Amino acid sequence: MEMNYISLVWELKQDGELFQRKKHIAPLKNSRRSLSLSLSLSRRSPSRRSPSPPTSSLSRRSPSRRSLSGRDSEQQRRDPVNAALDFSHLRSSFISAGKQMAEEAVLGFLEKNEVITDSGEFAVEKGISHEEIVNVIKSLNGFRFVDAQDIKKERWQLTAEGKTYAANGSPEFQLFMAIPSEGISRVELQKKLGDSVFKIGCQQAIKNKWVEMGKSQVSKKVAHVDDNVKAMLVRINDGEALNQEDIDALKRRKLISPQIWKGYSVRKGPNYAPKRRKPATDLTRENLQRGDWKDLQFKEYNFSAKGLPAEGGYLHPLLKVRRQMQMIFLQMGFEEMPTNNYVESSFWNFDALFQPQQHPARDSHDTFFLREPSTTKTLPEDYVERVKQIHESGGHGSRGYGYDWKREEANKNLLRTHTTAVSSRMLYALAQKPFEAKKYYSVDRVFRNEAVDRTHLAEFHQIEGLICDRGLTLGDLQGVLYDFFSRLGMSKLRFKPAYNPYTEPSMEIFGYHEGFKKWVEVGNSGMFRPEMLLPMGLPEDVRVIAWGLSLERPTMILYGIDNIRDLFGHKVDLGLIKSNPICRIGLQ
Repeated sequence: MEMNYISLVWELKQDGELFQRKKHIAPLKNSRRSLSLSLSLSRRSPSRRSPSPPTSSLSRRSPSRRSLSGRDSEQQRRDPVNAALDFSHLRSSFISAGKQMAEEAVLGFLEKNEVITDSGEFAVEKGISHEEIVNVIKSLNGFRFVDAQDIKKERWQLTAEGKTYAANGSPEFQLFMAIPSEGISRVELQKKLGDSVFKIGCQQAIKNKWVEMGKSQVSKKVAHVDDNVKAMLVRINDGEALNQEDIDALKRRKLISPQIWKGYSVRKGPNYAPKRRKPATDLTRENLQRGDWKDLQFKEYNFSAKGLPAEGGYLHPLLKVRRQMQMIFLQMGFEEMPTNNYVESSFWNFDALFQPQQHPARDSHDTFFLREPSTTKTLPEDYVERVKQIHESGGHGSRGYGYDWKREEANKNLLRTHTTAVSSRMLYALAQKPFEAKKYYSVDRVFRNEAVDRTHLAEFHQIEGLICDRGLTLGDLQGVLYDFFSRLGMSKLRFKPAYNPYTEPSMEIFGYHEGFKKWVEVGNSGMFRPEMLLPMGLPEDVRVIAWGLSLERPTMILYGIDNIRDLFGHKVDLGLIKSNPICRIGLQ
């Protein structure tokens, strides 16, 4: 407690001396500030008490406070809380003085000049911190004393690695200097420099043709070199400019990073005055008693001002498009599947769909497997046995895959990779009752272990629709797709043969986009294989046609977003959420 207190005293004393040296405020003499300082010094060293200041200086601050004399003075010195309050007042006085000084500098300069072209250069010229200047400019601009225009400059700053090289030299230079004239062994040199410096230094020194790297010996190829990397880093640290080639070289080595500097250019505003007078907001009794109400400048009433806008909830663009997709499905007579289980077993996600256990999609680099709970505990055993048989030896006219199907692989829990896992559950449940035709749809999240880029995320939304009925054909699927996509605004479709483990035949769907003036892939489709449907218990003449597409792609096209990370995730601009237009998909 005592050490923190003393360091605060010293900081304030240093600040006071700094202000005096720059002559920004009057020396702290015979004032309340000098009283605070003397109290702090006496608290720091009780044996060296500073003389009590004149009573009049106390009276100017607060008539109700008594002068420090006798017992009161001793009590004040013993009370660290009061002393801390004195320091707080001193510090706030410095801040207020700095703000006033910055304001006078800006207004005074504009009285004789047309414009302050750069607030940064102005701050350096006046010896005032740029932060103080910026705060004052914002305040003056708000009251229209000045008109301020933003300035942005890109500057370069050293990274942590760059700072190390600027202080100690680049790794290649350190390596060169560590090599004696007769050479040195690689092991000894690495031990001398450390692994990191040795590795980087070898790469750069060989590239610069400074050294000869033998199998066991390292020797110099030149007698003298200059550490240009360190020189460039020092120049950047000192604010000097480099040519673009040098900048690119340092960027590639990640020794510098861009820093955006923000400032202002300032001109006189419509309300400019050499000195700002704070307008009064109220006429008080004291104003009337003193008679100074005649000279007061009152703040004008703004009768057209509106209250704060009422904040409410806003719909994300994905939610708007999702709602319209749901409305289209409902108009076509579909019912929604329950998709609340993000965690699914490998059995329902893969095996029930006739997807072999050695399929690449089931690897950990494509799928998120759960560590806890790692496996499922309940599966319909009779159905599991039929799925195992169709995988191993086939049936219903199929030869199967001819491999040893493992139950432990099917039991693994994962984050579902597609909503077709939900479709398999719904079709199995449908097969346990007397058959009736159904139309199902779902719109929900799925998860895949993919590299994140402008068009891919590890989680996204999948739209899926399926129709289960007797005697369906590929022509029925194409007819439904024409109906569905025409409601999305795409009446021109093309189909391309494709392969899916659980559909045969399968088709990729392409639609002609009138805005892009080209064909774009919009989804995937097919008819579920008998190897998937018959083990469930569905009648042999029942067919299931299905199709799917992502929710993000049509949303990005509709709202002109070219990076999926600007639509979904932590980088989403809240302004987009508040101001995005209505989704017109499906609206006539």
